[in-house]
Amino acid sequence: MPRSLLRALVPLLLCALLAGTTAACDGDDKDSAATPTSTVERQKLAKTRFVANAGLAAGATYQWIVKPYRAGTFASGADGRRFALIKAGLAGAFTYNRLKAALRNAKGDPTLAKAVAPLTVGVEALKNLPSKLRKGDSTESVVNSFDGAINKVKDAGKGAGAEVTNKVPSAGELARG
Repeated sequence: MPRSLLRALVPLLLCALLAGTTAACDGDDKDSAATPTSTVERQKLAKTRFVANAGLAAGATYQWIVKPYRAGTFASGADGRRFALIKAGLAGAFTYNRLKAALRNAKGDPTLAKAVAPLTVGVEALKNLPSKLRKGDSTESVVNSFDGAINKVKDAGKGAGAEVTNKVPSAGELARG
């Protein structure tokens, strides 16, 4: 077999081999090893995911909304106000996104689901607030809304045995939402 033909066939054979192995791994079987099989495992993962998502929401709220507000960065004429408000708007959208995910996660654990169910309306009320932050509109009430929602989620988690601690997301995570 000529060398040029062998060079052309080797990549094709490797691609076919890789395609065959990935196709075998991508079956229609819903009960794969990657998904939890028992109720206990599902509940444990629900709490873990809840804590992770709520922790990211709490960290973003504190780092880019509450802390700059308390430092006076949102005040009219403050140095860096515009940039701080833009970051706060992004953090608000990120927080809303992560809190929605945390509430979805909580549904996997009966105790946690009962604890956070009353918070759904409060989290949904945050939906339009990031745009107010970016514009600098009524920052005090917006900051208090985010801070209050985070504290309620933390309290509900703690009461259900899923204590939430702040985890500040990176700027990249914040931008991705």
